[in-house]
Amino acid sequence: MNRIEGQTEERGYWGSKAEFLLVVAGNVVGLGNVWRFPYLCYRNGGGTFLIPYLMFVFTCGVPLFLLETAMGQYTQEGPIICWHQLCPLAEGIGYAGQLILLYNCMYNIILAWALFYLIFSFKSQLPWASCDNTWNTDDCVNLAEQNLTLNQTTRIHSTPAATEFWERRVLSLSGGIEEIGGVFHSYISLLMLLVLLIRGLTLPGALQGVVFYLYPEPARLSDPQVWMEAGTQIFFSYSVCFGSLVALGSYNQYNNNCYRDSLWLCLLNSATSIVAGFAVFSVLGFMANAQGVPFEEVAESGPGLAFIVYPQAVAMMPLPQLWAVCFFIMIILLGLDTQFVGMESIITSVMDMFPMVLRRAGRREIFLLLFCLTCFFGQLVMVTEGGMYVFQLLDNYACNGACILFLSVFESLAMGWIFGAERMFDIIEDMTKSRPNYMFMLCWKYLTPLVSLVSFIYSMVEYKPLTFNRWYVYPDWAYALGWLLALSSIILVPGWALFRMCSGKGNLKQRWHHLCSPDKNLPLTCKQQAKIQESLIIEVEDLIRSNTN
Repeated sequence: MNRIEGQTEERGYWGSKAEFLLVVAGNVVGLGNVWRFPYLCYRNGGGTFLIPYLMFVFTCGVPLFLLETAMGQYTQEGPIICWHQLCPLAEGIGYAGQLILLYNCMYNIILAWALFYLIFSFKSQLPWASCDNTWNTDDCVNLAEQNLTLNQTTRIHSTPAATEFWERRVLSLSGGIEEIGGVFHSYISLLMLLVLLIRGLTLPGALQGVVFYLYPEPARLSDPQVWMEAGTQIFFSYSVCFGSLVALGSYNQYNNNCYRDSLWLCLLNSATSIVAGFAVFSVLGFMANAQGVPFEEVAESGPGLAFIVYPQAVAMMPLPQLWAVCFFIMIILLGLDTQFVGMESIITSVMDMFPMVLRRAGRREIFLLLFCLTCFFGQLVMVTEGGMYVFQLLDNYACNGACILFLSVFESLAMGWIFGAERMFDIIEDMTKSRPNYMFMLCWKYLTPLVSLVSFIYSMVEYKPLTFNRWYVYPDWAYALGWLLALSSIILVPGWALFRMCSGKGNLKQRWHHLCSPDKNLPLTCKQQAKIQESLIIEVEDLIRSNTN
């Protein structure tokens, strides 16, 4: 950044096109692809989950990805100021997205798990490929052992060594959330996923897992939880409705082709998720075959699924220690990419709101340090024996689910109808010199809000309380806390609009018109400039005519 006006610093731009693409790719290709997508897919019926997932890709994911990137590039501002300039009535969407992004910082615990696995990867015997450890039970079975033979009783009641390492050593799970207990780069990821995929497909029983992954069970499509989790997975992995894409796009030059960038980045995101699904389900098929249990019961369908399946696959490869180190370094790098972008989005928002205070020498660094320390101390509860229960509570209520669908509805309505989808089309055409497909306009005005609203209402009507690993039911106060966290972001949208309506000047009609009008200082498109020039010419001609008469 360059300094201007004494100590105040310029906002700055990306150093190059490649820098923007790599940062966004690092954000969208992350833990949501290799960790969250597989366990949600397994929990919601495999191939059944793919149907609503793909529908949400085309009706919500890609349209909102383009919309938010273009919004940031056009305004050159962070998420909150961006909404303030484009549609002041919907400014609460910016605040709500940043609050959810703040809750998302709890995913740092996944980096701690990966680091824990990485340290154990340097042992001569991988601990999740052995039943000779202090935490193992009599039911432990090492699926990586050559010529493994089990009788029917043992197969049914056995627990894989990888599962016991995860639950009894990494998590040291307590009896419930009431018992907290004591404390204890995208290209690389694609390469590592391909290696795991090839190994998984060569294991006996892999075909059973692939069939479950691809073959839908029509009866499960009537379950609203499947649709809601498919939708929220799209919002999570595409990073839409959080504001991070607005922040990243705001550092682009005005004439960057964000339309083409968005399409390629969305393709990269979903392709990574699909490949990760093949890798996980092929190994799950092998585990079901080796244990002699139904595929649906081979592993718990919670957030720890990836930390059971991936290590199991690594343990069965030549030089397992080498591949284990590579895999968990990949997980750490993916998580760091996502967390860096999330933090940058929040920092960008706050700095754009208070530029005269924070854009001075050393102040950004001080603010960043305080923010990181706050996140660190706020997440210490995650590394306790009951931390996994807290983690899943936040994952299902505060960061995803109803609140994301709610934001999607109002974001598309605000930009599609109040600001105007046609106006946004003209802006994108002016920036990129190419007009987007008309399908995007239909999505912004009709399909995205309709699909999101139906999913939101259906999920509320058919709500099922969260359980952990099929057996643990949370206490009532935990469910109340979860909904309180969800409402903390949802209520910001209508609450902020109501506050601005009540505190504005003029009568009710004037306040509404002001809050629905974009900032007059926004850049003018070529069409807008042509219209202004045309109106000036007409005024001059009328003036000349009146003088001659």
